[in-house]
Amino acid sequence: MRIGLIGGGNISITHARAASAVSGVEVVAVYGTNHDKVSRLSQEFGAIPYQDFEAFLVHRPMEMVIVGSPSGLHAEQGILAAQQGLHVLVEKPIAISVEQSAELIAACGKAKVKLGVIFQDRFKPQIRLLKQLIEEGTLGRILLADARVKWYRPPDYYGKSRWRGTWELDGGGSLMNQGVHTVDLLLWLLGGVARVQGWTATLLHSIETEDTALALLEFTRGTLATLLATTAAYPGYLRRLEITGTEGTVILENDIIAAAHLRSKLAGLVNTVPPDLSPSSSSPVVSDFRGHQSAIEDFVRAVEQDRRPACDGYDAQRSVALIEKIYQASAGTVVSKSRTQ
Repeated sequence: MRIGLIGGGNISITHARAASAVSGVEVVAVYGTNHDKVSRLSQEFGAIPYQDFEAFLVHRPMEMVIVGSPSGLHAEQGILAAQQGLHVLVEKPIAISVEQSAELIAACGKAKVKLGVIFQDRFKPQIRLLKQLIEEGTLGRILLADARVKWYRPPDYYGKSRWRGTWELDGGGSLMNQGVHTVDLLLWLLGGVARVQGWTATLLHSIETEDTALALLEFTRGTLATLLATTAAYPGYLRRLEITGTEGTVILENDIIAAAHLRSKLAGLVNTVPPDLSPSSSSPVVSDFRGHQSAIEDFVRAVEQDRRPACDGYDAQRSVALIEKIYQASAGTVVSKSRTQ
């Protein structure tokens, strides 16, 4: 499987390293607007660099692309790739609106190519164990969930970027960019959402979008949940997810089961090694690419076996739809930095 990368930034470096670790996969072309970054990335992985997108799309042999450009370009670039007969794997989020994601889904369907979205957390062993416990009924009927993404990004993270923290290219702030992983997990673990209340605020950073978002969620199965996503919590803390059912509670910290209080008293469930501080809590650089490697490998095998990938376009669209509802619910409550002083 010959892969082309769209983008030359931090996440595309992660994509390149993860793809190169998959058996039978080769990175053959890289497209981006930053000549130096694209050249370095191409040289490291023996790929052909492109700054002309049309020329990149007709590079052959190449069977699929991984889209790692700013979120607001995902749909447009993915559609053009599909029209060239290329399978499309997109970094989260699939797009910055339900409308854009629907257009990408339709284009891939029309072109008869696979569409997948990278939500690498779905492949992490203890998150998969938690899903298994929920599905097997070990936690009983799920009553409550509490998800906290209390991360920090320094001013340069936004200030030196032309797209982060903008509505046009980021589609939102801490919720659409950082919180979308946790939104996807809640939907993956607990199902659809029936009611939403939301609040957003720009409390610290000088950006167009929110740096803090809060939501109250009622799931269709009756579960009540709270969600917090921020990039203003210095110095940045482990992501935490608590799930409580009629038969007990499981707590994830940094994607490891840190506590489990269950009526069944399952032995060996709790990880006795304290989770390390997650680099994601204070840095956008993904140092551990194993989750991305699993997502890319799953998508490649889905193409080869003509099956559904672990997260297809419709599945990924759900998280964008919920984030849109949270933004809509918070309309009129957005707080600017100047109003908080």
